[in-house]
Amino acid sequence: MDAPAIQTEGLTRDFGPVRAVSDLDLRVEQGEIFGFLGPNGAGKTTTIRVLIDLIRPTAGRASVLGFDCQRQSLKVRQHTGYLPGDLHLYEGLTGGGLLKFFASMRPGQVDPATLRTLLERLDLDPSREVREYSKGNRQKLGLVQALMHRPDVLILDEPTAGLDPLVQHELWNMLEEIASEGRTVFFSSHVLSNVERICQRVGIIRAGRLVAVEDVARLKKRSLHTIEVTFAEPVPEDAFAVVPGVDIVRHQNNTLRLQVRDRLDDVIKTIARYPVLDLRTEQASLEDIFLAYYTDEAKDEEVERVTA
Repeated sequence: MDAPAIQTEGLTRDFGPVRAVSDLDLRVEQGEIFGFLGPNGAGKTTTIRVLIDLIRPTAGRASVLGFDCQRQSLKVRQHTGYLPGDLHLYEGLTGGGLLKFFASMRPGQVDPATLRTLLERLDLDPSREVREYSKGNRQKLGLVQALMHRPDVLILDEPTAGLDPLVQHELWNMLEEIASEGRTVFFSSHVLSNVERICQRVGIIRAGRLVAVEDVARLKKRSLHTIEVTFAEPVPEDAFAVVPGVDIVRHQNNTLRLQVRDRLDDVIKTIARYPVLDLRTEQASLEDIFLAYYTDEAKDEEVERVTA
């Protein structure tokens, strides 16, 4: 059986009295696009830095493609492409010169044709000095260096920072192509629309603890639907009381605003019993779901604090 692309077991990292990551158990399979989701300070970057051995864990272990991230860090880096969230580049070199320098540290791994294709797709001029680059072009340069050796595991920390929408769209296409080839994309973000757009699964991290790991499609399927319907005449107060999982959040004149967790078919059939003038529906976004997880966790912590 193939080793997971990324695996952590009991991973913990302390910075003095501050616990940045706590007992993290995570498994990312080969060939998937996995989103690591959480606000700034949640522990995303700390986890990533452990994976590529920039920092060492206080406890637990991590591996990439079966290679231990600390004992076999050179093997891990051979198979990994990495874009840091706090990208720092040599200002005095041209973009092309910097990429040549990076390629020299990966002898035989960088195909010039692949490099040219990446520069074209991301619309980056390699002849300009790095100090002349905008924030967006610096980010493009960081992406090229992470991608140019066709890594088996691509680790990206906030990859869309500074990119315009057209470049973001091209990046999503590239990441989907990588996954279709059986390679793995692991990226952290606090931009929820990015995760919703591209990821198959998502891990939600809060205050260093993994709150949940879910399929994005399953999360959205389980999420609330909001239906606002205006009837031609008043409907009985208890018209939807017999439908499980339905809450009436507003009843004003002939307009009802419903929140529906499931049983959509039953709700639509109930609506159809009465003349309808207008109907609007929307599904909760990943942001709504994400906030719900954080709110629930905060409530649980408050209960624990009060009852302790």
